Amino acid sequence: MTEDSVETERFLALVAELQEKDPRLTSLQAAIIVAAEANIALDSRSFARLLGVAHALALRELNALVEMGGPLRIVKRETRTLRSFYVVEHP
Repeated sequence: MTEDSVETERFLALVAELQEKDPRLTSLQAAIIVAAEANIALDSRSFARLLGVAHALALRELNALVEMGGPLRIVKRETRTLRSFYVVEHP
Protein backbone atom coordinates (compact mmCIF):
# COMPACT_ATOMS: atom_id res chain seq x y z
CA MET A 1 0.00 0.00 0.00
CA THR A 2 1.39 3.38 -0.95
CA GLU A 3 1.60 6.36 1.36
CA ASP A 4 -0.94 8.23 -0.78
CA SER A 5 -3.49 5.43 -0.51
CA VAL A 6 -3.00 5.27 3.27
CA GLU A 7 -3.56 9.03 3.51
CA THR A 8 -6.64 8.75 1.30
CA GLU A 9 -8.05 5.95 3.42
CA ARG A 10 -7.41 7.96 6.60
CA PHE A 11 -9.10 11.02 5.07
CA LEU A 12 -12.15 8.98 4.04
CA ALA A 13 -12.33 7.38 7.49
CA LEU A 14 -12.35 10.84 9.11
CA VAL A 15 -15.10 11.96 6.72
CA ALA A 16 -17.20 8.89 7.61
CA GLU A 17 -16.57 9.44 11.33
CA LEU A 18 -17.70 13.06 11.08
CA GLN A 19 -20.85 12.04 9.21
CA GLU A 20 -21.64 9.54 11.96
CA LYS A 21 -21.36 12.33 14.53
CA ASP A 22 -23.53 14.68 12.46
CA PRO A 23 -25.84 12.84 10.02
CA ARG A 24 -27.03 16.17 8.57
CA LEU A 25 -23.71 16.52 6.75
CA THR A 26 -23.33 15.40 3.17
CA SER A 27 -20.15 13.57 2.22
CA LEU A 28 -18.78 16.71 0.56
CA GLN A 29 -19.62 18.90 3.55
CA ALA A 30 -17.85 16.50 5.88
CA ALA A 31 -14.90 16.36 3.48
CA ILE A 32 -14.69 20.18 3.39
CA ILE A 33 -14.51 20.25 7.20
CA VAL A 34 -11.94 17.45 7.44
CA ALA A 35 -9.78 19.05 4.73
CA ALA A 36 -9.91 22.40 6.52
CA GLU A 37 -9.09 20.90 9.92
CA ALA A 38 -6.10 19.08 8.40
CA ASN A 39 -4.96 22.19 6.48
CA ILE A 40 -5.31 20.24 3.24
CA ALA A 41 -7.56 22.85 1.63
CA LEU A 42 -8.68 26.17 3.05
CA ASP A 43 -10.44 27.50 -0.02
CA SER A 44 -13.16 26.23 -2.31
CA ARG A 45 -11.05 26.09 -5.49
CA SER A 46 -8.26 24.04 -3.87
CA PHE A 47 -10.79 21.70 -2.32
CA ALA A 48 -12.58 21.18 -5.64
CA ARG A 49 -9.31 20.52 -7.45
CA LEU A 50 -8.02 18.07 -4.84
CA LEU A 51 -11.22 16.05 -4.78
CA GLY A 52 -11.90 16.30 -8.49
CA VAL A 53 -15.32 17.92 -8.16
CA ALA A 54 -16.74 20.98 -9.88
CA HIS A 55 -15.97 24.24 -8.14
CA ALA A 56 -19.67 25.16 -8.29
CA LEU A 57 -20.52 21.99 -6.37
CA ALA A 58 -17.89 22.74 -3.73
CA LEU A 59 -19.26 26.28 -3.38
CA ARG A 60 -22.83 25.06 -3.02
CA GLU A 61 -21.87 22.59 -0.29
CA LEU A 62 -19.67 25.15 1.48
CA ASN A 63 -22.45 27.74 1.50
CA ALA A 64 -25.01 25.20 2.73
CA LEU A 65 -22.60 24.17 5.49
CA VAL A 66 -22.07 27.76 6.61
CA GLU A 67 -25.81 28.47 6.51
CA MET A 68 -26.58 25.49 8.74
CA GLY A 69 -24.10 26.74 11.31
CA GLY A 70 -21.22 24.42 10.53
CA PRO A 71 -17.81 24.94 12.07
CA LEU A 72 -16.52 26.99 9.12
CA ARG A 73 -16.54 30.73 8.61
CA ILE A 74 -15.92 32.30 5.22
CA VAL A 75 -13.25 34.96 5.61
CA LYS A 76 -12.77 36.09 2.00
CA ARG A 77 -14.44 35.73 -1.40
CA GLU A 78 -12.87 36.55 -4.74
CA THR A 79 -15.45 38.46 -6.76
CA ARG A 80 -14.37 37.29 -10.21
CA THR A 81 -13.87 33.58 -9.51
CA LEU A 82 -16.14 33.18 -6.44
CA ARG A 83 -13.28 31.35 -4.75
CA SER A 84 -14.10 31.32 -1.05
CA PHE A 85 -11.52 31.12 1.72
CA TYR A 86 -12.61 29.75 5.10
CA VAL A 87 -11.40 28.90 8.58
CA VAL A 88 -12.50 26.30 11.10
CA GLU A 89 -14.10 27.69 14.25
CA HIS A 90 -14.74 25.23 17.04
CA PRO A 91 -16.44 26.44 20.21
